[in-house]
Amino acid sequence: MVQTQRTRRQDLRNIAIIAHVDHGKTTLVDGMLHQSGIFRAHEHVAERVMDSMELERERGITIMAKNTTVRYGNTKINIVDTPGHADFGGEVERTLAMVDGVMLLVDASEGPLPQTRFVLKKALEAKLPPIVCINKIDRPDARVAVVLDEIYDLFIDLDATEEQLDFPVVYTNARARTATLDLKQPGENLKPLFDLIVATLPGPVGDAEDVTQFQANNLDYNDYVGRLAVGRLRNGKIAAGNYTLCRADGAAQPVKVTQVYGWQGLKRVEIPSAAAGDIVAIAGIEDIGIGDTISDRDNPKPLPALRIDEPTIAMIFSSNNSPWAGREGDFVTSRKLRERLYHEQKKNVSLRIADTEQSDSFQVTGRGEFQLAIIIETMRREGYEMMVSKPTVVTRDVNGAVHEPIELLAIDIPEDFIGVVSQLLAMRKGKMTKMIHAGSSRVRLEFNVPSRGLIGFRSRFLTDTRGTGIMNALFDGWAPWHGAIQGRSNGAMVSDREGTATPYAVFHLQERGIIFIPPGARVYEGMVVGE
Repeated sequence: MVQTQRTRRQDLRNIAIIAHVDHGKTTLVDGMLHQSGIFRAHEHVAERVMDSMELERERGITIMAKNTTVRYGNTKINIVDTPGHADFGGEVERTLAMVDGVMLLVDASEGPLPQTRFVLKKALEAKLPPIVCINKIDRPDARVAVVLDEIYDLFIDLDATEEQLDFPVVYTNARARTATLDLKQPGENLKPLFDLIVATLPGPVGDAEDVTQFQANNLDYNDYVGRLAVGRLRNGKIAAGNYTLCRADGAAQPVKVTQVYGWQGLKRVEIPSAAAGDIVAIAGIEDIGIGDTISDRDNPKPLPALRIDEPTIAMIFSSNNSPWAGREGDFVTSRKLRERLYHEQKKNVSLRIADTEQSDSFQVTGRGEFQLAIIIETMRREGYEMMVSKPTVVTRDVNGAVHEPIELLAIDIPEDFIGVVSQLLAMRKGKMTKMIHAGSSRVRLEFNVPSRGLIGFRSRFLTDTRGTGIMNALFDGWAPWHGAIQGRSNGAMVSDREGTATPYAVFHLQERGIIFIPPGARVYEGMVVGE
């Protein structure tokens, strides 16, 4: 038996960026790309270039985990953008399996918020070393010292090790593309950030002479070469040729890799081969799944399967059979709907699709109502027409008792609304676990709430706090069934015939409730027009 030597590469860094929604993560990556010289002198580049999906640009959030590569001196830095929202946690867990260190990005005013906690918890559990980047130091309400203390508290709360607690800190202004290690000395560029990444985060460990081990952490599709598997090469080398595909369920089959791609900035470029530690995309294997291993043809060694948190919210998707079916969409049949949903499941590992007793209906189970809402909106824009049921929670049986998913709900509101919000959540079986006065007129509350209690909660919460409240929910495990939760207390206004809504009718109905349609909108018999 040949004894192989696993070594740490000094010319490569694989890092993930962790941040809450809107803390400046994608803007900072923009700056890193520009200052590393990736773009040509007069090349037109969109702002927030990592937000490539249309929905990501509109909402200012990251939904899909994405890769980019920058060069700093002789070091190649692979940066993976992680979604901050817990509903896209399936993306997060796979992403962290590809990297050797993390950069925690925190707003200098808002401090660490719940979605930061979610991804950081996963990173610390994976024993990844962190560096902390406090961003937006130019804000007039920045409170850098207090935020740094809050970050230490968060690390302690998440059971960080002594080594993880001894993290280095860098201060940045992502919009101005500057960084500094000392607040008294203003930054001129992002060089201190690059230096810190290279000096403190380790390179990947692997053995280029060992048996090839590549695990698919993400899937993509290209019209020219078909399905692409994105992942990290753990050991050995990979190039076009014959290999063995080891599936997560233990099965193995011979396959042929046709092309290997690396990244140059945001562009995918074909490369002749890759060595242990590289993050690459490979083409040629149509039926590869997430978590599958590509290994040596003669001596395959599969890697352990990826563990993903189970989905908690279910909805029924079915073909549209309303009176106006087929008027807006291009794809209206159940066959097309089924194809699209199963295609989504191949890319989205935290999603489950199941056929139901009705041939035109499918049960879709995901990590949260936001994740399902993104899928619905994406399909609508692609021209699919469908009906969806209201969300329901997935329960499980534990020792003969029914258990349901529980969420950790963090709320930031003005003091005046504590009573209103507490009463609203008490009706939904919520229990307050923490209250923090940040010194201003705002207060942070934490609740444990059943997932089903949060369905439809956001709109009521924003109305009752007059738009000033901020809420973030995070899956927090399973607990015994909390009992019945009161349903809607309002009635609904329903159209009694098909036609056009007249201004006269809408005017006289508006004092009886909230109207969903403007005058002149077409309605059909049975359509809900208000509540």
